[in-house]
Amino acid sequence: MTWLIACERSGRIRDAMLARGIDAVSCDLHPSKTEGPHIQGDVTELLFKRWEGIIAHPECTYLTNAGSKHLYVDGKKANGPDPQRWADMGEAVAFFKLCLRSNAKKKAVENPIMHKHAANRIGSRATQFVQPWWFGEKMFKATGFHLEGLPKLVPTNKLTPPEKGTEEYKKWEWVFRMPPGPDRSEKRSETPQGIADAIADQWGLEQAFALAAE
Repeated sequence: MTWLIACERSGRIRDAMLARGIDAVSCDLHPSKTEGPHIQGDVTELLFKRWEGIIAHPECTYLTNAGSKHLYVDGKKANGPDPQRWADMGEAVAFFKLCLRSNAKKKAVENPIMHKHAANRIGSRATQFVQPWWFGEKMFKATGFHLEGLPKLVPTNKLTPPEKGTEEYKKWEWVFRMPPGPDRSEKRSETPQGIADAIADQWGLEQAFALAAE
């Protein structure tokens, strides 16, 4: 059966799965950045077809703790809530919960650290948080996974982060230091290759081997 990689346009997890002989297809509102099986469009209906597993990356803009200040007018709580931002957050929460209810026994729904308002509405916390440097990537970016039917990811090539405040440490912070630009959001949201490989090995291959052994 096939794995659905929802809300992915980079193709990284899909391609890592395919490279290991695991059938996978990605879906996003945008075309895939790499050649491969991809469905361009709204993933909502696809979530409720039958899949071997689903890995979903719902939009984090309105859920992430890093952007919580924008829930208020001009980014200041004293100015009161921004109605549009709260409405956008409500839609993002609804889609996140839809991903959690998707039709697969094995699923992982990804997001960075959420602010309390989103987490309370979703009603659950991430099963685990990982860092790219646990998987050989010289970067910082806390990535959370809400897991069902899947084990926690195990680090594969844990690096030693540089000392805080050094120039090397700043290089590892490139995600947060990225200057504004038309593709900033897309680049910041791409799954690091090390994590994509770990997902394919530990959730794709190992789960397939475990099933075959039963």
